[in-house]
This record gives sequence, C-alpha cells and structure tokens, in this order.
Amino acid sequence: MIEEAMKDEKYEFRTVHADEAEVATQIEAACFPPNEACVLPIMKERVRIAPDLFLVAVDKKTGQMVGFINSIATNERTLRDEFFTEPTLHDPNGKNVMILSVAVLPEYRNQGLARKMMRIYLSREADRNRQLIVLTCLEGKVQMYEKFGFRDCGESGSAWGGEQWHEMVCELS
Repeated sequence: MIEEAMKDEKYEFRTVHADEAEVATQIEAACFPPNEACVLPIMKERVRIAPDLFLVAVDKKTGQMVGFINSIATNERTLRDEFFTEPTLHDPNGKNVMILSVAVLPEYRNQGLARKMMRIYLSREADRNRQLIVLTCLEGKVQMYEKFGFRDCGESGSAWGGEQWHEMVCELS
C-alpha cells in the first residue's frame, strides 16, 4: 500500500539524505517563525539519529526538496518540549512517533502536498507497527489535522516557542 501511495507525477517521496540537514533547516525557517524553527545543529542531529523518520518531498522538475515531515520515536504518549531540542531522546524501538515538523514551502502550499505527505507518513509508520502518532499545532491548524485523521486532545502542555498548542493524536493500531 505504501508503494502505491508514494507514486506521484510531481513529487518524489523518500527519507532524508545525510547531507540535507541544511536544506531542511532552510525550509523550516521559511515555514515557522524563528522562535519555533529548528536550528541547524539540532537538524543535523535529527538527520543523523533518525533519518528513517523523515519523509521528504522532492519536486521532480527541479530536484529540490520542497517539504518534509520529521519526528522521533519514543514510548511516551505526550509530546514534550524536550523532543524539539534533544534528538537523543529518540528510541528507534519506540512504539509511538512524535512529529516535530510538517513543513511545506509557501509556494507549494494549497496543492494537497501536506495531505499526501501525511497519508504516506501514517501508512509507513503503521507498516512499522507504530501505535500512536502525536503532534502539536496551533488552533488554526486543528481542523486540517482532523481531516488527516488526528483527534484533538485539547491544549498541550507544550509551550514551545512561547505558543499555546493543541495536542493532536492519530491512533494507528
């Protein structure tokens, strides 16, 4: 099923390459305010420690990365702020996934790319026998993530970037 979902005329979907941390950081900076965006040293560690938990979208015409999802695995069930800054909290055998970024360059938005990436991501992680996918989002994005299959658990304990987040959960099993 995952192979079929990854077929697309415009985009290639794959894991991150070891040398793509800088590009991912630039995309993150274009998508999030400075107080929320991942910085290069941490992105490099995420790419090094958990490359298999990235899903990258590459524009087939330009060969450029235009979006990605990245996360870490854990046995915890709630996304806490330390996951954003401490990639070493990643447990490759964790049954749950904490999504740290869903980023699509502004010029590629409103074309269904985030939806397609999320569908592939959820399917891939279900195939890996993950149980729960957790993310936080601002109130204005709650409905979008509900359309992707997430349930709003209300306000999160996270204060990342000085914002008030909603915790969203998607049960895979």
